[in-house]
Amino acid sequence: MLDAEKTKSDFPIFQKRKPLVYLDSAATSQKPTAVLEAMDDFYQNHNANVHRGVYKISEEATERYENARKRIGGFIGTKNEKEMIYTRSATEAINLVMRGYGEKFIKAGGRIVVSVMEHHSNFVPWQRLAEKKKAKLEVIDIDENGELNEEEIKTKIKGARIVAVSHVSNVLGTVNDVKEICKLAHEAGAICVVDGAQSVPHMAVDVQKLGCDFLVFSGHKMLGPDGIGILYGKEEHLEAMDPMLFGGEMISKVKIEKTEWNALPYKFEAGTMPVAEAVGLGAAVAYLEKRGMENIEKHGKEVVAYAMEKLHGIKGITVYGPQKRIGVVAFNLNGIHAHDVATVLDERGIAVRSGHHCTMPLHERLDIPASARASFYIYNGRKDVDALCEALQYAKKVFKV
Repeated sequence: MLDAEKTKSDFPIFQKRKPLVYLDSAATSQKPTAVLEAMDDFYQNHNANVHRGVYKISEEATERYENARKRIGGFIGTKNEKEMIYTRSATEAINLVMRGYGEKFIKAGGRIVVSVMEHHSNFVPWQRLAEKKKAKLEVIDIDENGELNEEEIKTKIKGARIVAVSHVSNVLGTVNDVKEICKLAHEAGAICVVDGAQSVPHMAVDVQKLGCDFLVFSGHKMLGPDGIGILYGKEEHLEAMDPMLFGGEMISKVKIEKTEWNALPYKFEAGTMPVAEAVGLGAAVAYLEKRGMENIEKHGKEVVAYAMEKLHGIKGITVYGPQKRIGVVAFNLNGIHAHDVATVLDERGIAVRSGHHCTMPLHERLDIPASARASFYIYNGRKDVDALCEALQYAKKVFKV
């Protein structure tokens, strides 16, 4: 098991901001010194544009940018660097697939399948594509446990062209069987797009074992910097896709009459990319690898299980989602709005999220306007859970419920 209190010493914010019980890593994680130093070193010693200069520091910048790509690719199980596209976020990565693949291959009447638990980033683009192409958007419901309805998975995927699903719900913590969903999608002649924003930071993810066609995730949820995301895509799909952004670097040849695209992965990396952020994400991956993703997953499950046990002991609390989960616990205190709960917790130095968490269809399905969400990571342990529960009991006294 990881020592959460010892791990906190690697993160400057916990030394500078006291008290701080940070329980919002599903929104964005804190950054260890190793990541901050890697980015600082890049800017101080190697800052230059990549791929374009023959001078030394440009070559050094390019080397660090590409080494990070290689490391991140290995982290999710691919050695083919052509399949690793840098983006500015997981959201941009999904939109890239929607525009580059969806707009090219989805026809009128085609079926696109998502789930009701999707983050808006993996719901709205496909909804928009269905509207634009006059296709049909099918939504897989959840059962009473907050897990995807197995029967609907089987029936709605039949005849689909695109299936887009989250690996882990950012509200319910549900771990979906995306390996099976990818298998069913392929049997139906569809591609499968997996949103790994909440899984890649918390568990070992291998795209080869999952069999997904595309996987997206963001750096800032896995100890890396903001402004960097990853699109993994099977080489044959990326080759067939159209680029979303046009301009420098993504071209091979430009003539007045016609432009030819660059080879993969650069075909999708237009303009000056977030180079320092890529270096920072590479450092974040190195940090996670050093601790071991199996250890991180085990620790995360233990902390969440403890949180579930403690929260269920609070009278008047409703917890959403399955008993077995990873990363997050969304809940409400009867008679207190989620925003008020979060405000009172903040007075105690406890940071949680409140609102719909970019999952309005899911909250409508649960028949609630909002929820409070505590999300945990490697720097959270039982002490943080105890502090959360004590603060929730205090909130009940404040609002006299």
